[in-house]
Amino acid sequence: MTNRIAITPGEPAGIGPDLCAIISQCPPKDTELVVIADQSVLADRATKLGIPLKLKPYLAKNNSAPSTPGELSIIQVDTKANVTPGELDKDNSPYVLETLRVAVDKVSNADLDAMVTGPVQKEIINEAGYAFTGHTEFLAEYCKTKLTVMMLATEGLRVALATTHLPLSEVPKSIDKELLSDVIKIIHIDLITKFGIENPRILVCGLNPHAGENGYLGREEIEIIEPVITTLREEGIELVGPLPADTLFTEKYLNSADVVLSMYHDQGLPVLKFKGFGNASNITLGLPIIRTSVDHGTALDMAGSGKIETGSLYNAISTANEMVAHWKLNEKRKLIY
Repeated sequence: MTNRIAITPGEPAGIGPDLCAIISQCPPKDTELVVIADQSVLADRATKLGIPLKLKPYLAKNNSAPSTPGELSIIQVDTKANVTPGELDKDNSPYVLETLRVAVDKVSNADLDAMVTGPVQKEIINEAGYAFTGHTEFLAEYCKTKLTVMMLATEGLRVALATTHLPLSEVPKSIDKELLSDVIKIIHIDLITKFGIENPRILVCGLNPHAGENGYLGREEIEIIEPVITTLREEGIELVGPLPADTLFTEKYLNSADVVLSMYHDQGLPVLKFKGFGNASNITLGLPIIRTSVDHGTALDMAGSGKIETGSLYNAISTANEMVAHWKLNEKRKLIY
């Protein structure tokens, strides 16, 4: 059975188009890669890299077939300005956002099975006048989803985040009982329905050093995190914590865990990226669709050079395919989403 995976290359001046051209030479098995982009950008980048690339028009789902080496399916979205590798142009920000909208629409309508996103340049999108803090928040708003959860995964470790792209000073006041409860429920449900884990075991980080040390280093654990964990355990969710983040990421705990919930971006992601940077994927939980992404940025200085690694994109596609398989088989999704 062929999975149809939408790919949005992201910032056209970055390495997203390079990744698409390179991965076309050895596409994943049983997968049709459907790139949502400007055909001219992909063709120009492939030429610059010396890579043979055939772009064929996207066809209806009943005509689906796995991508063959050197070939990609494409849904055309026009750029608004000329694209030069390594040179940002805010006029192309609407193009970047439109590729995301098209991908979501196609996956929502079941024309495609999942979407994989390439890296975007947040500041240039904001400079163009669009409030954009990241894919996770944009997709939540576009899908009319109240809350989504960012989770990164590499071999042997998954890390989800209670808060995402916030200044550190804003994290404590952003974590309350309602948010934490909702985040944990989303993680629990999606690990069941999209990863096939029957009874997920979730490790929960404390917010403060030493998980607050009984209130001496902060009271968020006592007043917020512990009560939420107690309530959700009574509902049947397997939770361990709150645990000090400086000792949680050890074999003693991780060997029996399905995911770690970090309270903020730089609490858990440095560990994950140390373990698997370049071979990890970013997954948005809580959406009514499947979305994964690469774990790296636009690497403007490397665009058009050919000196890039494709491991994260392969990982993101592989993760999406794995999730599609569980998603299609799990009847609970019909009741939840």
